[in-house]
Amino acid sequence: MLVRDLGTMEYRAAWRVQEQAHDKVMNGAEEQLLLVEHLPVITYGRRPEVNRNVIASPDHLKELGVDVVQSDRGGDVTFHGPGQLVAYPIVRLNGHALSVGGYVRRLEETVIAMLSEFGVAAQKDTCAIGVWARDPTQGDELAKVCALGVRIRRGVSMHGIALNVETDLQLFNLIIPCGLAGRAVTSLRNLLDERTPSIDEVKRALASRMMEAFAGSTSAVARIPR
Repeated sequence: MLVRDLGTMEYRAAWRVQEQAHDKVMNGAEEQLLLVEHLPVITYGRRPEVNRNVIASPDHLKELGVDVVQSDRGGDVTFHGPGQLVAYPIVRLNGHALSVGGYVRRLEETVIAMLSEFGVAAQKDTCAIGVWARDPTQGDELAKVCALGVRIRRGVSMHGIALNVETDLQLFNLIIPCGLAGRAVTSLRNLLDERTPSIDEVKRALASRMMEAFAGSTSAVARIPR
């Protein structure tokens, strides 16, 4: 698996990189993992009327410098921004004997295993996709630390996961995250305080776990030139 660190990139630009990577992998090239931090953006998936979960006004979003993009992924509304690590695995599901559901579960399990390296006891939630942990800053409530939304096109995955490391959680108040009213969102900063790893540390740990989860290819790390 080729691991590509895109640095900080606007959502639409990263989407174009995904499309290019998808075409290559679909035609037999090495599978890829794209790692990126996005400029502030709200994205929502293909479900009908899902944009109703963007509750901030267009004027308020413009004032804050938050873009809004309808994506072609599955899932509901989420926020991406600085301090959040987004990972886009571009892999052939048949090559790993995975159904779509099996692929989603593998992503969840990979993130849970990676978070355990930093002392976070993360878990799945039977009621919602994603990765969750009990947040001591929110009364030990189960809160989402990692959102997940994918698309499978011609057997090859796109989109992926968004892990809150040091994200400004107040920006999630602009939306109903993942359409789950009343469910809390958290970050590694909330969970670990001064023990919070850097984005670069999380990138390395996540890339290692992803390569284990989708083993079978050689690995390399490259930064995309700006």
